[in-house]
Amino acid sequence: MGIEEKLPSGVLLTSVEKLAGYMRKSSLWPATFGLACCAIEMMAVGTPRYDLARFGMEVFRASPRQADLMIVAGRVSQKMAPVLRQIYDQMPNPKWVLSMGVCASSGGMFNNYAIVQGVDHVVPVDIYLPGCPPRPEMLMDAIIKLHEQISAAPLGANRVAATRDAEQAALTAKPTAQMKGLLR
Repeated sequence: MGIEEKLPSGVLLTSVEKLAGYMRKSSLWPATFGLACCAIEMMAVGTPRYDLARFGMEVFRASPRQADLMIVAGRVSQKMAPVLRQIYDQMPNPKWVLSMGVCASSGGMFNNYAIVQGVDHVVPVDIYLPGCPPRPEMLMDAIIKLHEQISAAPLGANRVAATRDAEQAALTAKPTAQMKGLLR
């Protein structure tokens, strides 16, 4: 016999973490950081045809202090990397990063000294979105997947412990058969 049986019908019970996760995922404010052709597709998501506002992302913020999602759209040059890091550092916590396009994710076809070979060398990335350039529908799908991550994320000290445990598991993980094939 729990508290659920004593409450009248219509009363909803949930944990604070689930409620905070719902609030966070429903009010993401992305920072504008379009660097190349992927930025056109990112801008298309904000138009009425795709209507990103229905996911709580009303406007792209021009100030990093008002944004909690950085969408890195396009290739990142070596000169732009410190600027990207500075903008990331100015964003309030919790913050998330979405790497949009093959150039932002791995350097793409630009395998040279001038382009950073993956934005994850500069900032931690939560979601990688492949494509050259990825379609607006793909960006919306990546945002929905990020919503699922955000709503399942623990709060406060639990979040720090979960991040530490995930990093430790990644370091001690044994290579899979697919990775062994790549390492040969």
